[in-house]
Amino acid sequence: MRFFQNRPASSTHMKFLIVGLGNPGIEYVHTRHNVGWLALDALAGDAAWEDKRYAWRSQVKYKGRTLVLIKPTTYMNLSGKAVQYWLTQEKIAKQHMLVITDDLSLQFGKVRLRGKGSAGGHNGLKDIEAVLQTQEYARLRVGIGDQYAPGKQVDYVLGEFGPNEKPHLPELLGTCADAARAFSFMPLEQVMSQYNGNAVLATGPGPA
Repeated sequence: MRFFQNRPASSTHMKFLIVGLGNPGIEYVHTRHNVGWLALDALAGDAAWEDKRYAWRSQVKYKGRTLVLIKPTTYMNLSGKAVQYWLTQEKIAKQHMLVITDDLSLQFGKVRLRGKGSAGGHNGLKDIEAVLQTQEYARLRVGIGDQYAPGKQVDYVLGEFGPNEKPHLPELLGTCADAARAFSFMPLEQVMSQYNGNAVLATGPGPA
């Protein structure tokens, strides 16, 4: 399996765009749908965030790489506008972009990195694909599980993590941050091999 055959060769002065998907507004801060934002907070650490065009922006360094972090403020279904703007603004190639997003199809505690693929019904990824006119960009899907009753998917996704999940959230977000750092420094296939299939928990704890 090959991804990004035209990805530029290793350099100590590369710049990467790390995008965490979510929704602005205090009511969404700790929800499952905002796990991309939470992962970026873990990655940013003590770095300051600035309210910029279409996004909150921060920046960190890792082994000589510059990681530009954005949390789009366009709401989930217009994420592509922010992504396109910041790719252009920072002069970053799509091959150097990683999008972090929630995934219902993965159990809580698992992450899955891919170099390309379909949106899988995710509105944020759908809009990015539509705006960029390509499915060939890296995405790190973060498992939030599917422990919801029939007809309650929206409530589940826009709800906060359950009491059985919250104690494990820091480790999960730390794993996301580590994967993003590795993405900036290692071949994609190697990062996939290291992080895909591993779980913070052997089985999801469920939201209860």
